[in-house]
Amino acid sequence: MPVASSIVPAVISAIFGAVVGSFLNVCIYRIPEEKSIVFPASHCPHCKKAIRFYDNIPIVSYILLLGKCRNCHTAISPVYPAVELVTGALSVALYLRYGIGFKYFFTFIFACALIVITFIDIKHQIIPDVISLPGIPLFALAGIFIMGLSWKDSMIGILAGGGVLFAVAAGYQLLKKAEGMGGGDIKLLAMIGGFLGWQSLLFVILISSSVGAVIGISVILYNKGDMKYAIPFGPFLSIAAVSYLFWGETFMKLLLQR
Repeated sequence: MPVASSIVPAVISAIFGAVVGSFLNVCIYRIPEEKSIVFPASHCPHCKKAIRFYDNIPIVSYILLLGKCRNCHTAISPVYPAVELVTGALSVALYLRYGIGFKYFFTFIFACALIVITFIDIKHQIIPDVISLPGIPLFALAGIFIMGLSWKDSMIGILAGGGVLFAVAAGYQLLKKAEGMGGGDIKLLAMIGGFLGWQSLLFVILISSSVGAVIGISVILYNKGDMKYAIPFGPFLSIAAVSYLFWGETFMKLLLQR
């Protein structure tokens, strides 16, 4: 009975996450094009036909339709089920981490914002201000009232998060006479710092830089040194921020051990 009672909420959270992931796909597709995320209803990007409700079931419909539009039979990008799968998996993981409550709800919203940012940045090399700018004060308030941060920790997180990358970008531009990091990354790290606190920044910067360096160098070497395949930094900041929700406390304890 205890096992069943723990499995059911996890399954519900997975379904909920996948459904939200379907909406995130709309955001990922429409926000860069400055289109409404509400109207019109979901439709095929190729033939423009409205998607029937039974063809819009997260993950399942993609499998049943063999990854093709029912009307025009054009292949549907695997990014769509991938986003739904990632969102569903994170929903379950956050439920197991925090249980059902305000912490689950706000960390899930935070993770959803990072998912949208990640996929937009990968495709368009931009981090939309419409997410990061309002996200800074909104997630700072959530960090204080929901995650238990002090005002000081959250405000320092915003200033230090934005300040660190601003200093890196300014230094690179001064030395190389070229832009090395966009303003979107600066605002993203400020949003992360406001929600997770300044203490999170060492973890986030260390993990994002390490993973980003390994993957970025590997991609460039695979493409024979062609720098046009360089990967944006936003996805690595997002991965590190989500990782901090699960392993940040352990990292800080190990760091502070003498």
